[in-house]
Amino acid sequence: QVQLVESGGGLVQPGGSLRLSCAVSGSIFKFYTIDWYRQAPGKEREWVAGITPGDNPNYANSVKGRFTISKDNAKNTVYLQMNSLKPEDTAVYYCRGNYFWGQGTQVTVSS
Repeated sequence: QVQLVESGGGLVQPGGSLRLSCAVSGSIFKFYTIDWYRQAPGKEREWVAGITPGDNPNYANSVKGRFTISKDNAKNTVYLQMNSLKPEDTAVYYCRGNYFWGQGTQVTVSS
């Protein structure tokens, strides 16, 4: 059974940092790119970053230089380190592997 479980969201001030985690069960971790998406209120879900099975990262232009995606193969976990957060980063963040999605974790950037 495939499951993706996000954690690490919360409230942070502008300029602050958060690290999100996505724990992945099942075989998809080894064979599929794991992506982070986000959805802000009233907006469509957008792709944020992804990491391939070969550990190659890719980023949306809006987060490049501020966010870092990585993974721990021993823990089947993908991380999203988010620095220099802005109010416009406020959204529910989801991880996705193949066509499986997690339940999301809320990130709120506000003073």
